[in-house]
Order: sequence, then C-alpha cells, then structure tokens
Amino acid sequence: MKIFWVSDPYRWMEDPELPETKAWIKELNKISGPYLSGCENHEKISQKLTALWDYEKYGCTEFHGENYYYWYNSGLQNHSVLYQQKNYKEKGSVFFDPNLLSSDGTTALTQSRWSEDGKIWAYGLSEKGSDWTTLKFKKSSGEDLPDRVEGVKYSQIAWLPDNSGVFYSLYPELKLATEGTSVEKLQNHSLYFHKLGTLQSEDILVADFREDPTIMISGAVSEDGRYLLVNAFKGCDPVNQVYYYDLKAVNNKISDRLNLKPLFDKWDAQYQVMDTVENTALVMTNHEAPFFKLVRVKFGSNGNDPSKWETIIPEDPKRKLYFGTAVDKDKLMVGYFEDCCSKLYVNDLKTGKALHKVPMDIGTLFGLSCNKKRSEVFFSFESFLTPTVISRFDFKEAKNDKLKIEEIRRVKIKDFDSNKFKIQQVFAKNVKLDGSNVTELNGYGGFNIADVPYFSIPRVLFLNNLDSVVACANLRGGGEYGEKWHEDGCLHKKQNVFDDFIACAEYLIDNKYTSPKKLGIIGGSNGGLLVGAVSQQRPDIIAAAVNNVGVLDMLRFHHFTVGSAWIPEYGNPESNKEDFECIFKYSPLHNIRMKKDVEWPATLLMSADHDDRAVCSHSLKYIAQLYHVVRNEAIDFQKKPLICRIEVEAGHGVGKPTSKTIAELTDVYSFLSQVLGAKYHD
Repeated sequence: MKIFWVSDPYRWMEDPELPETKAWIKELNKISGPYLSGCENHEKISQKLTALWDYEKYGCTEFHGENYYYWYNSGLQNHSVLYQQKNYKEKGSVFFDPNLLSSDGTTALTQSRWSEDGKIWAYGLSEKGSDWTTLKFKKSSGEDLPDRVEGVKYSQIAWLPDNSGVFYSLYPELKLATEGTSVEKLQNHSLYFHKLGTLQSEDILVADFREDPTIMISGAVSEDGRYLLVNAFKGCDPVNQVYYYDLKAVNNKISDRLNLKPLFDKWDAQYQVMDTVENTALVMTNHEAPFFKLVRVKFGSNGNDPSKWETIIPEDPKRKLYFGTAVDKDKLMVGYFEDCCSKLYVNDLKTGKALHKVPMDIGTLFGLSCNKKRSEVFFSFESFLTPTVISRFDFKEAKNDKLKIEEIRRVKIKDFDSNKFKIQQVFAKNVKLDGSNVTELNGYGGFNIADVPYFSIPRVLFLNNLDSVVACANLRGGGEYGEKWHEDGCLHKKQNVFDDFIACAEYLIDNKYTSPKKLGIIGGSNGGLLVGAVSQQRPDIIAAAVNNVGVLDMLRFHHFTVGSAWIPEYGNPESNKEDFECIFKYSPLHNIRMKKDVEWPATLLMSADHDDRAVCSHSLKYIAQLYHVVRNEAIDFQKKPLICRIEVEAGHGVGKPTSKTIAELTDVYSFLSQVLGAKYHD
C-alpha cells in the first residue's frame, strides 16, 4: 500500500471569518496595493480604460406580453438598466434600475423570468457578489409585489401558466449567511413552489433526491404551460435525468410534493427538452451523438428506449448543435458551433429540414429572443472586433422566401479603428514576427464550456495602446467540439488541458509572435487551475501569470460550498485512490517547487473575500505556500514579483459593478505591462 503524507499548514485560512484570515488578507493587500498602483502605466491605463468603457451598451430586445424590453447602459453605470417599450424602435422608459439598489453597486440583478403572458416579472438579487439570491416580483405596470423568497441558490425560475406562483431551487438545511461569508458544503438541493401572496414559510417542497445529496435540481415549465420539467444533475456532470409532471392533473394547483414521472433516467447522456407538442417533447441530446442531435420523444413511454425516438435533426460530426428553439408555430431556430463560431439557421419544426441561413460574420451569437407564438425574432452578435450588433427579422415580412434582416443597433467605440486588425482562426495583428511582441494568452479548458469570440474593452486597450498580441486558446475539456472533446480534458485526462495550453504557448513562441520573456497567461476559476498548473510545469516559457479566483487546492476543493459539484469534472481525491494519485500530480498548491535557476513567472493572484464558489482560501493558501518555497529555495535568483490582490466586499464575479470591474482590470493590465515591458501610447 502506498501512503501519501500531505502537509496542510495553512488550513486555518479556510475559515473566512477567522481574525487571522482577515489579517492575512490585509497583509497581502498591503503588498499588492502599492505595487499595482505604483506600476509605471497604472494611471494612464486607468484613464484610458475608463474612457474606452464609456460607450453605450445594449442587450438583445425581447418581447413579453404587450411590451418590448431591452437592457441599456449609458457607459459607466455600474449596472445596465431595463427599459420598457411599446415599439422596438423607440427609446422607451425605465422599468427597472439596479443602480438604485445600493450606493456602491454591490447589489446586483443576477437572474429574471417573465410570466408567459408578460404581466409579472420575477427577478433575483445578490449582495456583494454572492451566489445567494433573493427573489422579488414586479408587475409590467411597474407595481412592486410584496413577495420575497430568500436563500435561493443555483436556481431557475419557472412560472405556473396562470401566474399564480413560481418554482425555484434552494438548499433547505443551509442558512443564508446574513453577515460575512459561508463556505459550508452544499447538499440536498430541492425544488420548491412559491404561491404569490403567501409567506415563504408556506412554500411547498415539490421534489428532491435525498438518496444522493450531491444531486442538483431545476424546474422549468414548457412553453405551452402543460408540463413541469425537472432536470437532475450530479453536480457539474453534463449527464442528467429528466422527469415531468402533467400540470393538467392538478389544474395548476400545487399543494403537495408531486409524483414525477421519468422521461430519461439512465444517467447515460445529456438531455434538454427544447419544445413540447401535446404528448411529445423535442429533445436535444448527445446520446450516441457527441455533436448532438434533435429527437422527438413521447411522454408516457419512458425515453430510455432510443428505438422509439424520431430523429428531427441528425448529428453533424463537423459542427456542434447547441440549441433548437421553436418559433412562429412551425419553425425552429437552430444554432451550431462551427470551429468555435456561431451559425444560425431556420429549420422546419416538424421535419427538421433547413429553410434559411441567417447571415453572420465570424463571431458569436450572444442573444436570441423568439417564441412559438410570434413570428418576430431578435438576435445579438459580437466578435473580437465588433461590439454588439442587434438585428431583427419577421417571418411575415419575408419576401420571395428570403428573410429581411433589419439591423436595429450597431455599437461603436470611440478611438478604436477595427480596420487595423484582422480576424482569422487566431486573433492577430499585422505585427512583426520577430518574437518581441508582448502577448496575452487566455485559456479555460473545462466544464464543457466553449471559449468563443466576444468583444472586450481591456483587449482593445492591450492591442491598441500597448501594441500587444491577444491569443485565445481552445482547449480540450471545453465545449467547442462536442462531448468527446470535453471528456478528453477532465478526470484522469486533465493533463491534456495543460498540455494543450503549453502547446499553444510554444506555437506563439516558435512562430515568433512572442518569446518566453514577453508571454503572459491569464485564466479564471477553472482557468485559474490551468494557470497554476502551467506556471509550475513550464515556468521557462512564461514571463507572467494572472490567476483570477482560481481553484488551486485540488485536495480540498470538494469540502466547500458547491465544490462537490465539480467531482464529475476533477474526480474525488478523498474517496478514490486513482483520482487522488492523478490530482495530486497537478494540484497547484501541492506542486510549488522551484526549478534550478528558473524564476517563477511574475504572478498576480486575485480573489474576493465573499467568493462563495471558488472560495478565497484557494488563493490565500497558494500564495502562502509560494512565499514559503521561494523564501527557502530561490532567495538568490527570484526577482519577479509575486503578489495577491483580494477584493473586499466582492464575490466570484457575477454582478460585479462597472467601477470595481474597471479597477480590477486596470490592475491586471498595469501588472502585465510592467512585468512584460509593454510601452504605453495614446
């Protein structure tokens, strides 16, 4: 038997409310704060970033009930404001302004859902970046309802067809932390129903899966209002189960736990119900189709028998199907990822036959608004060089069977000429390939999440004002090329992700885009794990590393908040010997060792004291261990800075106000320009 002895001298830092932990955070900020503010280009970058950020931002137009709605930010508002319109071409009037909720912007709207008739809006608010959410309700007339549902976490909102109440999810045994931060392990996610006009204490438990406390559960109501659809997930494992309940059976009166019936219950693939028609469901699945397909399945006969499925859109092995949404009674809006870029089509809902291709450049579909009862469609698009473009078409306005695409808004940025750059399958400028270019390499590589082209103001600054190169790596573990691509980068194959990222770095160096002295890497959350592992494995080809809210203690991640949900992605180092041996080899916290005469990359760690997802202790323990190793092993040759910035009154990043976002990014790009030697110019 092999026995591992693992030292964990900083375990006390796992308690965020411990006075010693708070004192450690203050000491770290005493080091990082002056260093970052003292960077040569800090003030110039802050001013330029603020100026670039000050442009109008629009969300995709939506239609609910008798009104159109869109999100709008005048430029530097902490949060976008929801506008209500009678006509999609007018400005409209303010319906909801999150900026009025708190003076510093730390109260944020994190989710919302309109009732099917558009008469009532349910919305969720979070405080200080926490994942905890409080649900509130507002009529389309502007009247606030008194209902309040607290302690909601990792939840969808689903309305009963008669608007009498909503389904939502929470952890019933877990008490909401009203002060400070809770890192308590989350278990027994449960589905509840809240009837409008009643107290939360009267809410009804609809469903739970207590035989497995790690299962997460969400509820949705089909667009026709007939079925409650309940999805069950084993944490972040994309494989799921689907159950249903015919709401006709209770005439929309929820008074007790529902006797759910299985539609898919084998834990053998991903299943997502996209539409329902009478007793059938249109389902997107990767069952024996890694790039996904659309099938039609009957309710009442368990969906576990694929021989009874009707294939509507078969799998295309060259591109990934990622949604199919019913529209205009008999049509289907279909989205594909083709080499990480979005493609949008209109198909026949019944046969799956392609009818139209919606024209789009190289980039990403970021918003799509349509429903089965309307012929009107809105969509928004972004690319590396193009801020938001919002377009519209109406099937009733099609001429000669051709869609009439109407561009509603095209956002433009002051002081940015996109013609200076070009988009290929890599993001590149017409630069001299002599290895002297300061370069930022981004990566994530996990949880089936695709890294797609999007517009980024800090990247504009990096390119335009620091004459640098930006590269975005598509790595195994992500969702760019189907489930096989994801599986090849998780569990015991996690090293593939690091190898892919290293290969991307070597490509940039070998092809003279940059050199080891000019290359910086950036990643957050799971991408922080990537940056931590690659910093250890190949410090010789990396000059700088920015690690944001990283998952770094891979032997303890599953003990805090939602961490156990990541076991399907990483493995269980506590109960599985093979998992432990694999994870222990790359866990950033446990592999900090200096290579002879090789400096550790200049490192900026970032976290937040209210992060209740990738808890702050990951970064606190990592920087403590890094300081310990450097002090004992590299005191003579380590000259590059190693600092940790802990944001106060903030969380994992969701709902972060503009002011805090700009301050954080100013520090990031000041750090990179300082340690990589980028020269700032206007």
